[in-house]
Amino acid sequence: MSLSEWLTTKRNLSLKKNIKTIHLQVPEGLWIKCDKCGFLMYYKTLNKNFKVCPKCTNHFPTSSQDRIQQIFDSNSWQALNNNLASTDPLGFFDRKSYGKRLRDMKIKTGLSDAVQTGIGTINKMNVAFGIMDFRFMGGSMGSVVGEKLTRLIEEATKKKIPVMILCASGGARMQEGMLSLMQMAKISSALHRHQQAGLVYIPILTSPTTGGVTASFAMLGDLIIAEPNALIAFAGRRVIEQTIKEDLPDNFQTSEYLFKHGFIDLIIERTKLKTKLSQIISYYQTTYK
Repeated sequence: MSLSEWLTTKRNLSLKKNIKTIHLQVPEGLWIKCDKCGFLMYYKTLNKNFKVCPKCTNHFPTSSQDRIQQIFDSNSWQALNNNLASTDPLGFFDRKSYGKRLRDMKIKTGLSDAVQTGIGTINKMNVAFGIMDFRFMGGSMGSVVGEKLTRLIEEATKKKIPVMILCASGGARMQEGMLSLMQMAKISSALHRHQQAGLVYIPILTSPTTGGVTASFAMLGDLIIAEPNALIAFAGRRVIEQTIKEDLPDNFQTSEYLFKHGFIDLIIERTKLKTKLSQIISYYQTTYK
C-alpha cells in the first residue's frame, strides 16, 4: 500500500468514527417520520402543529390532555367527576385480570378511565365536553365512561349549554360484558332529554370511532363532525363482506366516504377545529335564542 492510499484509508476510518459519535449524541425521540408521506420532522414541529403533519396534513394520534389545550381557552377547563374509576364486577380474566389492566392503564396514562369530561370555554362560550382517550384500553366504553358522559350531558341540560363529545374508541369494553352495552342506551337517553330541551349536541369523530360508540352517541348529533381520513365503522371489513357477500371499496370506512354518502356533515382539520366550533356555537346561540 502506498503512502497516499494509507493516508486516505486512515482519513475514511476517522470520518466514520466521527459520524458514529455524532449519531450517538443525537437524543432519542427528537425526530419523527410521517407514516403517510414519509416527511421527517422534529417532534416539536409536529406538536406545534397540533400533531398534524405540516406536509400532507396526516392526523397523528393525540391525547385527551392535548385536546384540552388545543380546543379550550387557556385555564378555562373545569373537570367533572374525575374521581370515578372502574372496578371489576365480573372478575374478568384473560391474559391477566381486568383489575390489573385497569391499574396498569392508570399508571401509564395518568387517567382514571377512557374519557375526560368537563366544562370549558371556546372563545368565551361555555361548552360541556367529553374527550375520549384511545390510550386507555383503546378508548373502550365501560360503565365509568357511560356514567361520566351521562352526568356531563345532564349537567349541560341543567346549565342550558351545548354538549360535544370527541369520540375515539374501539367500542364497548368486553371485560364488563352487558354492563358495557347498557351504556349505549343510558347515554342516548340523556342526549334525547338534552335535545328535547332545545339544546344542541355535536359529536366529533376521530380515528378510530367504532363498535358500540358508533352505534349510539357518535351518530346522534344535530351536526356530526369528523377529522380527515378518520376510521369510522361499526364492524370490521371482513365481517361485513362475509355477511353481505360483496366486496367493498377500499375507503368505505373513512370520513370522506361517509361525508360523500351523507352520514356525517362536516370534515374539519384539527388545526382549524377551535375556530370552526366557535363559529358553530355562535350560530346555534344566535338562531335558537
